[in-house]
Amino acid sequence: MQQDILSMTLPELREAMASFGQPGYRAAQIYRQLHVRHVRQFMEMMDIPTKLRTELDARFCIKSLFVARKLASSIDNTVKYLYRLPDGGHVETVLMKYHHGWRLCISTQVGCRMGCAFCASTIAGYVRGLTPSEMLLQIDETERREGVTISGIVLMGIGEPMDNFENVMRFLELLSDPQGRGMSLRHVTLSTCGIVPGIRALADRRTGLTLAVSLHSPTDAGRSRIMPVNRRYPLAELMEACRYYFTVTGRRVTFEYAVMEGENDSQADAKALADLLYGQQAHVNLIPVNSIKERSYHATRRAAQEFMQRLERLGLHATVRRTLGSDIEAACGQLRHEADAAADTSGDFLTK
Repeated sequence: MQQDILSMTLPELREAMASFGQPGYRAAQIYRQLHVRHVRQFMEMMDIPTKLRTELDARFCIKSLFVARKLASSIDNTVKYLYRLPDGGHVETVLMKYHHGWRLCISTQVGCRMGCAFCASTIAGYVRGLTPSEMLLQIDETERREGVTISGIVLMGIGEPMDNFENVMRFLELLSDPQGRGMSLRHVTLSTCGIVPGIRALADRRTGLTLAVSLHSPTDAGRSRIMPVNRRYPLAELMEACRYYFTVTGRRVTFEYAVMEGENDSQADAKALADLLYGQQAHVNLIPVNSIKERSYHATRRAAQEFMQRLERLGLHATVRRTLGSDIEAACGQLRHEADAAADTSGDFLTK
């Protein structure tokens, strides 16, 4: 079975070249071709001897993504890709324009097994975690197709990053390697539904990234009802892990809160949230929940703003997230669910 070379670190590539009887600088040449020049065929690496290129082609593979669908917003610069993997699975990637540059929201798994009641990602079921190369390729392919340079990454697409921890950590290592793309991890946000061991392990790695915790309810009863992960890691444990993250890294935690009218936006909910986060070095990011046809949850931007005002009166700073791509089904998992339901995996199908 061919090895996924794009998921290999530079030290691993040096070891592989040594086994070929090649000098160490060959590994650096190949690594640069893969991660800086984004070459995707060994035979196009013209600074590598032909014999070695043939040997690489026999032993290693360079994975590819294929466009199953593309949606471009008519109201802003948001673009959403549904990428098809070589094994037929689908992942979603969203390109967003901010005043400081282009940010890309990428997926970390094919599907998700966290089971959050309001999320489309879990409906089509969980298949597997993505490899580091499949995460990197979402960046490379989107840059190539859109002609932009990505300045920030958000791990908030399909999947739970902490449920694919080692692959995500290796992706971050490759992403930030000065010999490769060299992106500072301060420009990366990782979103988790609250897997406590993962939060603590991430803190100990001191990556410098921003941690975003999907909270969505200020009580154990409410959160367990809509987020099964809370039954395993209740709020007390989650808050302690968040305090640990801040203590170790010095980086404040962002709490994501999907406002759902009649579910978690009352005055009592605001008071409970203010009490829960009292003393935390934290920021609350309010999001009007994305409506999906399989679920009854809904909210307007006005409802989110009213909840924000309730929080501010209680002394808790919060903002309502800017809505991007509202006309192109930008909620995580919707395009994948539709594609799997239709079983349509043929060709490069582009729509605008």
